[in-house]
Amino acid sequence: MRVLVTGGAGFIGSQIVTALTERGHEPVVLDALLPAVHAARRQRPEPAEPAEQADPAGHLAHPQHPQHPQHPAHAAHPMHPLHAGPPSPPSPPSLPCPPLPPDGVRQLTGDVRDAGTVRAALRGVDAVCHQAAMVGLGKDFAEAPDYVSCNDLGTAVLLAGMAETGVGTLLLAGSMVVYGEGRYECPSHGVVRPGPRAVEALRAGLFEPECPVCGAQLAPGAVGEDAPADPRNTYATTKLAQEHLASSWARATGGRAVSLRYHNVYGPGMPRDTPYAGVAAFFRSALTRGESPAVFEDGAQRRDFVHVRDVAEANAVALEALHEPGGGHRPGGFTPYNVGSGHPHTVGELAHALAEACGGPAPVVTGEFRLGDVRHITASSERIATELGWRARTGFPEGVREFAAAEMRTPVTS
Repeated sequence: MRVLVTGGAGFIGSQIVTALTERGHEPVVLDALLPAVHAARRQRPEPAEPAEQADPAGHLAHPQHPQHPQHPAHAAHPMHPLHAGPPSPPSPPSLPCPPLPPDGVRQLTGDVRDAGTVRAALRGVDAVCHQAAMVGLGKDFAEAPDYVSCNDLGTAVLLAGMAETGVGTLLLAGSMVVYGEGRYECPSHGVVRPGPRAVEALRAGLFEPECPVCGAQLAPGAVGEDAPADPRNTYATTKLAQEHLASSWARATGGRAVSLRYHNVYGPGMPRDTPYAGVAAFFRSALTRGESPAVFEDGAQRRDFVHVRDVAEANAVALEALHEPGGGHRPGGFTPYNVGSGHPHTVGELAHALAEACGGPAPVVTGEFRLGDVRHITASSERIATELGWRARTGFPEGVREFAAAEMRTPVTS
């Protein structure tokens, strides 16, 4: 199976390319290689299709783009619970740049928002694995046009190209951020959906959501794929819109679409020192600088940290199921799957585990907060286990130890 992997040079995308190659498939990479995400590579990517779509430097044409990451989401995916703010210089010498794709993998440089680039990249493709996105909570609402452009316009252009060229299989990098606060139970009122947390309560250090009916303390639980969507920030809103676009495309064309709703993805190759990465990258970046990880709120926020290799395997398994005529995915259908480890941990637990594995200073709980963050979000991954046979295989202790010693990619900041 020849698979176009958009964002295939990024944190998650590059691992998917490796997983597909190891399973005997033929990935083709399309990535804008924006400097906010990617350090300089050791050689130029090979232009996948010749000169009719390429400029003299061998790059596919693409429009001007914001200097923000367009890459797989969920680097410790979206709605990253904590954030120590933009890192302060000086930083240590740059770590080695990300490895080149496996031998024989073709890589195009271009933007998914450019229709000509997309048409050229789709030539001869059997399926698309759409990882390219602007991820994370970002800096402020002024970035909303960039998020919508990269994520939603980019997805619309890609889907239009697929409809035009007859490519009928799509795997979308979704996110658990579409659920908002997640699932809670009140002792008196059962399952409830708390609204956004009040600024006054957050300032007073009252971080736990309350029952919207009686104000009682709530117990967080695991969200299923059929739970109502409730995005709480710009990034989450664009990820939900991507799913709606994918579902509309499937109905209109008879294609098959799956969204893998990633939890907080971590592991080797995460970008360092950028406000668009995940909480695991923030902590690891601080420790690399010899600083204590800054833990927001009280550190008791629950997340599901899932290793990037497990996420890559989930993509490969889902693509194979989508492509098989008897794989259980009907034409015109759209199916979401939660992708997590199944073993939630608090953000504070992650900070302490990383600090210990790195031999660095202990975390500092700051009590700070961000309005776009939710308190707890963990989801059940039983559907993908039951229907596709996928389960995460990397445990939290070994994954954190590996991540503590692994290389991180250094964005170009100039």
